[in-house]
Amino acid sequence: MGESFLAAFIGLAGGITVGSGMVAFLVVLDIIPRLAQITRSFSKIHAYEAAVVLGSLVFTWVDFSDMHMHLFPTGAALFGLFAGCFVGMLAAALTEIVNVLPILAKRIGMDSYRVVLLMAMIFGKVFGSLFEWLFY
Repeated sequence: MGESFLAAFIGLAGGITVGSGMVAFLVVLDIIPRLAQITRSFSKIHAYEAAVVLGSLVFTWVDFSDMHMHLFPTGAALFGLFAGCFVGMLAAALTEIVNVLPILAKRIGMDSYRVVLLMAMIFGKVFGSLFEWLFY
């Protein structure tokens, strides 16, 4: 019972962290409107938003299922290129999330614990990554 509660708590904390990163990436940093502005395609902004939501849902389902994709080498390279572009943009956006933390801490009433909140996020990411790399 205790182990499953701990696993559920760790999973929920990880989900909140990743969800906060996605919200910062999409909403606070206005990534989709900026991309539409750069490409001069404001008329397709709803398609971009739908693609992000659908991609998140589909690849979450693929991650939790036992599905395997057997791609030909060019398809795998193309998939890797798009995935790399997304991860690069997400990493660049997450470097700016530190600017979002004071706002988040103030809204949830933890303004005086801002450093503790930041350290909890950092240590959670480090320990979670080490656990996955070493044991999982």
